[in-house]
Amino acid sequence: MSRGRHTFFPSAPALPPTTGRRRAVRPAALAAVVLGAGALAGCGTPVDLEPAPSAAAPECGQVLQATPDALFDRERRSTSSQASTAWGTPAITLRCGVTPPPPTTAECLSIELPDGTVHDWIHEDAAEVPTDGSASAVDSTWVTYGRIPAIEVHIPAEMFADASAILIDLGDTVETTEQVASCVGADDVAEAESAVAEAASDGEAPSDG
Repeated sequence: MSRGRHTFFPSAPALPPTTGRRRAVRPAALAAVVLGAGALAGCGTPVDLEPAPSAAAPECGQVLQATPDALFDRERRSTSSQASTAWGTPAITLRCGVTPPPPTTAECLSIELPDGTVHDWIHEDAAEVPTDGSASAVDSTWVTYGRIPAIEVHIPAEMFADASAILIDLGDTVETTEQVASCVGADDVAEAESAVAEAASDGEAPSDG
């Protein structure tokens, strides 16, 4: 389902929301993930990743502890930076502590989990996706919206079609972060703007006498 979307931080009400796109994903159930025993670091050559700006945040330790040992049938791999992890080859990668995205017109993917919890993800490179049906030709990068600390997930091109399912499987991981904002639909923004305009009109009405 696609609807117009805005992204908006309640902590910055002076900044008007801007029109974007939203896709809502409502899975019937979470895919089962087999969790193995062992440390966060997997076997094989570490994946080279730059540390995120806020990788040292204590909350990122909780995020990493909540990541699955296997993701979409791909085993965990070690990485070269703090507060990051990876799975498989080519690697799906996750970094905690990236810069939170501001209000934007970029595509917002809202994933509703079976318990009703909604996680918003910004598709950072949506503009690079081909429009001729060859979407599998590009990698995709997704960043949580309205959550602190922010999480970035990079998905290789060959798994582009599975992006929503991968983000669903990371639901427990995202849930360890604090939600401070969410994407809102175009209808919601129009209603809010109408209410603000009506209130302003009432306040400016001339008084008797």
